[in-house]
Amino acid sequence: MRGLVIRNTGSWYTVLTDDGETVESKIKGNFRLKDIRSTNPVAVGDRVNIIRNQEGTAFINEIDDRRNYIVRKSPNLSKQSHIIAANVDQALLIVTINYPETSTTFIDRFLASAEAYRIPVVLVFNKTDLLDEQERHIQDMMVTLYETIGYTCLQVSAKTGDGMDALRDVLHDKISLFSGNSGVGKSTLLNLLIPGLNLRTAEISEAHNTGMHTTTFSEMIRIPGGGWAIDTPGVKGFGAYDMEPEEICGYFKEIFQFSHQCRFRNCTHTHEPGCAVLKAVEDHYIAQSRYNSYVSMLDDKDEAKYRQAY
Repeated sequence: MRGLVIRNTGSWYTVLTDDGETVESKIKGNFRLKDIRSTNPVAVGDRVNIIRNQEGTAFINEIDDRRNYIVRKSPNLSKQSHIIAANVDQALLIVTINYPETSTTFIDRFLASAEAYRIPVVLVFNKTDLLDEQERHIQDMMVTLYETIGYTCLQVSAKTGDGMDALRDVLHDKISLFSGNSGVGKSTLLNLLIPGLNLRTAEISEAHNTGMHTTTFSEMIRIPGGGWAIDTPGVKGFGAYDMEPEEICGYFKEIFQFSHQCRFRNCTHTHEPGCAVLKAVEDHYIAQSRYNSYVSMLDDKDEAKYRQAY
């Protein structure tokens, strides 16, 4: 029996069969012996084959080839990856200038990881109603930066509803991954987009201006009018998994563009003479924040580094 994995709670997977049933399923015992370097060999968004049993549940015994997926380092096992979702059309990274603050390094790491797996990203700047004049100016500069690079940016307020029509248009008939730091409003936005959903939300910690985890597992949710939203737990850090240093440049669009003009083909863009990337940073054709993010990913050999909130 074929189906789509729509929820992952750890050891159990909810599979929506092609007949419209939902079946609670587990991984067949020898399945983990396959060469899958992941803490979760089955992910939300996977197409699978299941075998029903007498208890009314099922075993997953086969996964279809994925057209894409996005991963981060496992928070517990740094040598392995954690697959956030598979077979998605786009990723929506929900960010906030404040309440809590999303750093540009976190944004850039997410963008680079999505580039590596060929997943388009839309940046959604939420909580615009809370911004003062200086914070609004910072947001406008960030939007200009990322739109110039080539990323779609939306500015929304889950509280007032501003920008929600544009967000609905972006989501229509697509499988969209929602991600971001804890507290940026993913669940609140989804509650607005999908009436009756009632995902749990929590207040921001005033002492630390950080969000608290309210989503504890990944889930695919139908969007009225067409499409799916994948809700994921908030993440604090985003380490590059299985990227060689020489590959990272290719995941920063504007850095890769200037790299073709470097004197040396194996230029790391950190110290070499005749480096076009360093010259572009100096001349403000490449934002200093983006370059700093690139260098921080080159420095990811420190296995504990990705755990930190950047």
